[in-house]
Amino acid sequence: MATVVESLTQLLQSAADSVGLEASIPPVNATKSPDLGDYQSNCCFRLAKAAKTSPRELAAKLAEALPIGPVLAKVEVAGPGFLNLFLSEAYLGQALQAQFADPKLHVPQTQGTVVIDYSSPNVAKRMHVGHLRSTVIGGSLHKLYDFCGWTVVADNHIGDWGTQFGKLIVSWDAWVDQAAFEEDPIGELQRIYVKFSQDATDAQQDKAREETAKLQAGDSRNLALWKRFIDASMVEFESIYTRLGVSFDVTYGESHYNEMLQPLVNTLLEQGVAEESDGAVIIPFEKSDGKGLKDQPFLIRKRDGAALYGTTDLATVRFRLDTWAPHRVLYVTDTRQQLHFKQLFAATKKLGWNQSELWHVWFGLLSLPEGNMSSRAGNVINLKDLLDAAVAKAREIVDEKSAELSDEERAMVAEAVGVSAVRYADLSQNPQANVVFDWDKMMAMDGNTAPFLMYGHARLRSIQRKEGLQHVVTEHGPVNDAERQLCTLLLRFPDVVPAALAASRPSILAEYLFTVARAVNRFYSQSRIKGSVGEERAARASLVAAASMTLSTGLGLLGIPALERM
Repeated sequence: MATVVESLTQLLQSAADSVGLEASIPPVNATKSPDLGDYQSNCCFRLAKAAKTSPRELAAKLAEALPIGPVLAKVEVAGPGFLNLFLSEAYLGQALQAQFADPKLHVPQTQGTVVIDYSSPNVAKRMHVGHLRSTVIGGSLHKLYDFCGWTVVADNHIGDWGTQFGKLIVSWDAWVDQAAFEEDPIGELQRIYVKFSQDATDAQQDKAREETAKLQAGDSRNLALWKRFIDASMVEFESIYTRLGVSFDVTYGESHYNEMLQPLVNTLLEQGVAEESDGAVIIPFEKSDGKGLKDQPFLIRKRDGAALYGTTDLATVRFRLDTWAPHRVLYVTDTRQQLHFKQLFAATKKLGWNQSELWHVWFGLLSLPEGNMSSRAGNVINLKDLLDAAVAKAREIVDEKSAELSDEERAMVAEAVGVSAVRYADLSQNPQANVVFDWDKMMAMDGNTAPFLMYGHARLRSIQRKEGLQHVVTEHGPVNDAERQLCTLLLRFPDVVPAALAASRPSILAEYLFTVARAVNRFYSQSRIKGSVGEERAARASLVAAASMTLSTGLGLLGIPALERM
């Protein structure tokens, strides 16, 4: 069975054909108010001129040609030419049953491969709240693409190469506390890194450059230390990713591409794409390469011969094209890297590497009330500490409100709720907005929050258990206005997921789920399940199941578990 949008658009197309209108009808849109119908079409504004009539007159013709029943209950012409479409109760029930008989809930499926580059923390530094946005936005896009049928390659492009390792090696020799390292490896590495930034002498700065050069030249001791730092970092990273429900297919850090960099620069020079400039190597741009790039050449080798992020990112693009032949590559990073990726994408076009769409999914900055965070300055909130605090706060609430659960169950619920509260606090916002870190808001357990949505799902499952309702969606249509509104809202899920994916905004899905949860509350207040019988009980049982499935599926796409009990 087609989706609601597909069915209504086809009905409109048939009506247009029947009145001799030779035009393709665009998809209908969901309305914001039930007074305007369930769906609306503004096609008459676009088509009226070709039909040599006014939009309202054309809308009246189409309304007359549209069949009433079994899909449509009525059609109204509104304003200067809108078509308001009201669905029949019988069709609503049938459409709901068909949607939830499909494991993908009628979400359109796409065949293709996408590489998603996200999270990308630096080795030997504890992940802090500044890493949160890339990790959870990228993780949700990962799940959305997978749900929509794409083959996903999630690549954690960690920062595991560069001058910071020379500084760490010097700091290790001067200040490391071995006992502290054994107890908390990343904490100790971060401590000595901050100490270097604050206390290093000129001689130690020079020594750090020497140690970096030795590492890049393959010095065995430095390589061993470097590997030790990476191994310790990956253990900590994985513990955070496990708690956040994030996983990667590959972790290829900057070091993975090191051997490719010099040959790549030589090739670019030979092809005339790059040129020398004051001892450095750049890729110059013309006005035709992109707005604002003519005076912003792409630096790919410094005067001292060192490669840069741009060099590594070009090698990374080439590797991904050769390895996975993706249709699309997403880079999930903050707004400060917009120029870098404009330069990178323009450079790939000059090279003729046009096999893939390259998208920069940028997001606004997350800062502290007193300003931006810096691991060098040591003014960061560690992500582990944030998650631990969120779980502790959730445990207080669970202990108070769910004392009947076992201690093990309460610990599990607190972990799920606390971590999800942090995750959802980010995902529910427009990703391109700057966010000032607000501990109280992030930890809130009511309103438009993960706990509110999770509780909504758990309550639906509780009703099913208490009333002995099957977890099955039937064709029984809604009985009252609250049920109708909930039903039509649930049928919009196949439109919301692709919209969130196309815009790279999980917040679109989050807002929809919040709307569903509120509609469920209105449904509770107007439709008693206990004591209802016959068709009425069957319709309400079906809505409970459909709402539960919608919330559990949607929450899963945001990386949030749908709990059975809270």
